Amino acid sequence: MRRLRSAISTASAEFQRHYAHNRRLAEELRERQERARHARPQRDLDRLERQGKMLPRQRVERLLDPGTPFLEFSSLAANMAYDGESPGASCITGIGIVSGREVVIHADDSSVKGGAWYPLTIKKIVRCLDIAIENRLPVVHLCDSAGGFLQLQSEVFPDRYMGGRIFRNQCILSKLGVKQLALVFGHCTAGGAYIPGLSDYNVIVQGTGAVFLGGPPLVKAATGEEVTVEELGGAAMHTSVSGTCDYPAGSEEEAIAIGREIVAQWDRPRKWDCQREEPEEPYYDPDELYGVLPDDIKKQFEMREIIARLVDGSRFHEYQPNYGTTLVCGFANLWGWKVGILANNGVLFNDSSLKGAHFMELCNQNNTPLVFLQNITGFMVGRAYERAGITKDGAKMIMAQTCSRVPKFTVMCNGSFGAGNYGMCGRAFDGRLLFTWPNHQIGVMGGDQAANTLAEVKLKQMQRNGEAVDQAVIERLRDETRAAYLEQLSAWYSTSEIWDDGIIDPVDTRNALGMAITASLNAPLGESGYGIFRF
Repeated sequence: MRRLRSAISTASAEFQRHYAHNRRLAEELRERQERARHARPQRDLDRLERQGKMLPRQRVERLLDPGTPFLEFSSLAANMAYDGESPGASCITGIGIVSGREVVIHADDSSVKGGAWYPLTIKKIVRCLDIAIENRLPVVHLCDSAGGFLQLQSEVFPDRYMGGRIFRNQCILSKLGVKQLALVFGHCTAGGAYIPGLSDYNVIVQGTGAVFLGGPPLVKAATGEEVTVEELGGAAMHTSVSGTCDYPAGSEEEAIAIGREIVAQWDRPRKWDCQREEPEEPYYDPDELYGVLPDDIKKQFEMREIIARLVDGSRFHEYQPNYGTTLVCGFANLWGWKVGILANNGVLFNDSSLKGAHFMELCNQNNTPLVFLQNITGFMVGRAYERAGITKDGAKMIMAQTCSRVPKFTVMCNGSFGAGNYGMCGRAFDGRLLFTWPNHQIGVMGGDQAANTLAEVKLKQMQRNGEAVDQAVIERLRDETRAAYLEQLSAWYSTSEIWDDGIIDPVDTRNALGMAITASLNAPLGESGYGIFRF
């Protein structure tokens, strides 16, 4: 493959201005992550110490093979919800290496309200188990939860994607032959009892671990029976009487050691044969991504400059370079793996939509994973484009993308607006993983467009009703709409709601994608086939 030639002048004032802006965003990301991961009230830290418990991240660190990376999901989930009371949505999830095996890890964060599950906690756990199902990855659960957050019970219990979905996903994993291990460090109460109950293996810590459908207060209220935690669901009872748990452990350290021994017995799945070459560092420094990205969401930039700082050797075989030029398509290697890249260089026109659809068909024919680099304002609108069939051609692109059988990965590099999000494998389209950058914005349309659209609607309404046009009312509506929109457009809001699998520093993107692609190869390729293409 040919090496891309960068046209960026790293000494220019514009590059330096962009670099400073985006570097500040990356630093803000790290500061927010540090607070979400480690900032806790002293009383909660003291409580765990009194109980003889490790901090949740210490457990994860002990579980992972020394010196191996951990690809954490949604580290800033719930950062704009619940008045900040649920950092990280009160749990830790990600992909790591345990005893030489790739596994998904789900760890309750008992430093936050005893590990109680908020609605977004459940969404985050369900998502990590979806990832395990889609990629056929074993799961290790680190259990220590007070159960559902009762004040919000209507949002954690009854519906399809609420608490029951966790246990449904555990059953699906078992049906697929994907192994699960539960390490019970604290209480597994009510529905949470089913996590170790539905796991293939489980270990329970003596003295602090407990598994029961109803704790002592509930048992007394329901039946009048008075019983201790140990009698009801402690390690001795469950490992010697009920058989609900397999291994007792005298300490958390021993439980983790037993867990690592268990994982070491598991067979290693055979990955499907994706094309691979020897990995090569990008020719252009990924640190330069800060200067490539603009400091204004409305500014266009050259996506080939992004690709050059992500892929092996900065080499890229571009497909149809002179056709549909607002969509860049081509083949590259990423940590050695062959990938097909689709990257936006502007709005999607008829020709770029058709080019993208055809390129995805080629990648599916060639068993090549797809990487989408989104910076999209949408499909082109207007009378001429509708007459030319932009809806029809956009539908072709969406059909080809939706029905792709190869793994798909998405990186939100800048804006993601309108139906362009759909064609470029937005959240609704079952990509294996979707990451965002701190500068990212997402919405039906941009803030200015939304404000102007609603102002225009209001103006026509006033004219239709024969009212005097009050320009102050129009401007107030415009300002209020823009302000509300900008908050909900931000990457911080998006990741708070778990519309992505986490915000990542742009310079970490290559490593994150490399781990994601490697993990995806554990699952067999899907079946070939598409729906109807409207010609």
